[in-house]
Amino acid sequence: MSLVVIGTVAFDAIETPFGKTDKIVGGAATYASLAASYLYSQTKIVGVVGNDFLPQYIKEIENHGINVEGLQVKEGQKSFFWAGKYHNDMNSRDTLVTELNVLADFDPIIPDSYQDCEYLMLGNLTPQIQKTVIQRLRKRPKLIVMDTMNFWMDVAMDDLLETIKLVDVLTINDAEARQLSGEYSLVKAANKILGMGPKYLIIKKGEHGALLFHGDQIFSAPALPLAEVFDPTGAGDTFAGGFIGYLASVGTINFSNMKNAIVFGSALASFCVEKFGTERIKNLQKDEITARVKEFVSLSSFTI
Repeated sequence: MSLVVIGTVAFDAIETPFGKTDKIVGGAATYASLAASYLYSQTKIVGVVGNDFLPQYIKEIENHGINVEGLQVKEGQKSFFWAGKYHNDMNSRDTLVTELNVLADFDPIIPDSYQDCEYLMLGNLTPQIQKTVIQRLRKRPKLIVMDTMNFWMDVAMDDLLETIKLVDVLTINDAEARQLSGEYSLVKAANKILGMGPKYLIIKKGEHGALLFHGDQIFSAPALPLAEVFDPTGAGDTFAGGFIGYLASVGTINFSNMKNAIVFGSALASFCVEKFGTERIKNLQKDEITARVKEFVSLSSFTI
């Protein structure tokens, strides 16, 4: 059974207080599939790029054992491009350039070899595309995880609410949770959002960790205190990929495994921010991941 990740495969240009890059490989599906591949071997990607996305970049994804049959390459077109500048606190940023290019008319193709999908990660895209992917799978996956953002709440709320009804897990940040629910209290916000359809809700809080909600159960996961954060781009997508990759690896969906999945996702995200773009997340060793997970456990492990 496979884990299918859909989202952007793109180019980014990033500026932070630590430096800046020219165009480098990025995109939600890139980060998420790379993270998932460390935990689950049957990871497959759905996305679209232009022919400016060189074969060597696709090969780097394939080298992680990721199936790229669902990655469309549009001849004579350019890949999605985003440029941004982070402020000194690294929690806020300004978007400098957004060029949709091939993403403007993206129609996701689900190859026959992807129809064994048991775990589906819907990276941040239009809610309509996310819904289309679900509908094009002949059998509903065992677990559907969806990421979204405030932009879709502003311009496509009706579509967003329709898609949220179809998923098992929704991942958003704290500001998005408040906007979606109309509640400031994150507990009240979570209760409202769970009433919209998903069984589980993850509220990401950046450097302050993440919250998991399911019914009346709540789990708070820490974030690893890092001396330096070079580039937060893709950290949320890396988190989501690690989260669903862990669940795919254990094969059982329950609150206890969800808690462990958040820790694995958080551990992988903590590597992502250590260098620009995908540089760190694509060059990890299994023992590094194991050691980092142990660090997370020790952060909040205590007895009374």
